[in-house]
Amino acid sequence: MTESATSKGEQTRELILSTALRLFREQGYGKTTMRAIATEAGVSVGNAYYYYSSKEHLMQAYYDHLLEQHRDAVESVLTTEKAFVPRLAGVLRAWLDVSAPYHEFAGTFFKTAAEPTSPLSPFSDESRPAREASVEIFRRVVDGSDLKLPADLKAELPELLWLMQMGIVLFWVHDKSADVRRTRALVDRSVPLVDRLLRLTRIPGVRGVTNDIVGLIRSIKP
Repeated sequence: MTESATSKGEQTRELILSTALRLFREQGYGKTTMRAIATEAGVSVGNAYYYYSSKEHLMQAYYDHLLEQHRDAVESVLTTEKAFVPRLAGVLRAWLDVSAPYHEFAGTFFKTAAEPTSPLSPFSDESRPAREASVEIFRRVVDGSDLKLPADLKAELPELLWLMQMGIVLFWVHDKSADVRRTRALVDRSVPLVDRLLRLTRIPGVRGVTNDIVGLIRSIKP
């Protein structure tokens, strides 16, 4: 395949994705069909299915697109900051920034993603690559920070921080304040608290509780 053909194919792929996201935002995920997406994008239905085999595939592409933007946005804070609080807060704020254009659409999408059996669930097998890549961002937060932790807790912490982000995302979906001010305040107030709690695990008397928490986490993981 020639370079020009590849470039045209990528442009078509991006056009279909951007059109789908706009229609999902305007009409809702459930009411938007692949035919409607193809028509709006000015491509044949067959061509739309060539690039994306289903609406779920389109949403997985949205996950990947958002993840790439997030990964790029966190690079500056992860390469310049060593303290745990600004590293974690910077990563969480960066997600709010890159997700801002999709906030209006997020409510309709998360109705579908919240269904446990949906392939769009952030916990589904289909979402595993994006989930693991996002957890890896939090692994960088921990590994490059000044935080000293027991090895077993340090190993589990990136996934716990990803779960924390999932909770913030749910709050963000319902946040109607200007510039999601309440969600930003949640990040600013919760991160220092997490930092203090983690540093307490170095105290000998707390070590036993930490072991119990790590054991509980591991017992309920799939």
